[in-house]
Amino acid sequence: MVALLILFGVLGGTGVLMTITLMRRGARRTETAEGLLLEQQAVRQAAHDRVSFGAAAVHNSLPTASDTYSRREGRP
Repeated sequence: MVALLILFGVLGGTGVLMTITLMRRGARRTETAEGLLLEQQAVRQAAHDRVSFGAAAVHNSLPTASDTYSRREGRP
C-alpha cells in the first residue's frame, strides 16, 4: 500500500512539474529577427513537405508490369 502511494506521489509530482514548466514557457514566439526568419522558413518547409510526401504524391505513379499482370482477365 505504501509503494502504491509513493508511485502516485511521484506521478503526481511529475505532472505538476511538467505543468509548471509548460506554463512558464507559454506560447511566446521568437523575439529576434533572425529567429523569426528561421521560424518562417521552418513553417514553409513543413508545408512543402506535407504536400510533397502526402499519400497522393507518393502513390500517384504509373502502373508497373506487375499491376498490369494482376488486372488481366484470364490469368493462369
